[in-house]
Amino acid sequence: MSHHTSEHRSSDMNQCIDNCQSCHQICVETIQYCLSKGGKHAEQSHIALMQTCADICATSADAMLRGTSAHKYTCGACAEICRLCADACEQMGDPEMQRCVDACRRCAQSCASMAH
Repeated sequence: MSHHTSEHRSSDMNQCIDNCQSCHQICVETIQYCLSKGGKHAEQSHIALMQTCADICATSADAMLRGTSAHKYTCGACAEICRLCADACEQMGDPEMQRCVDACRRCAQSCASMAH
């Protein structure tokens, strides 16, 4: 019997895993939107930040699912990168990006509390 199932984790951690997985998905979907829009949306630096955000969200979720104490570090990094991504997406001034902004802020908040 594994000790790494949802009933063995705190509800806060389970919520953080959900937030990370959701943010990963929304970032990936928003990247596709940005690439299809072109222009400033598709600038290399913006896409690279969003890809990095998607990656760290997935890594953070996996670290928590594996039950490793390293999640404190992945969550700390994830919180910072999610904040950067939320700010960058907000600065686009595009209502279509709001879903990504919200997901990143929600993930940043839960990851920041998991990192402590």
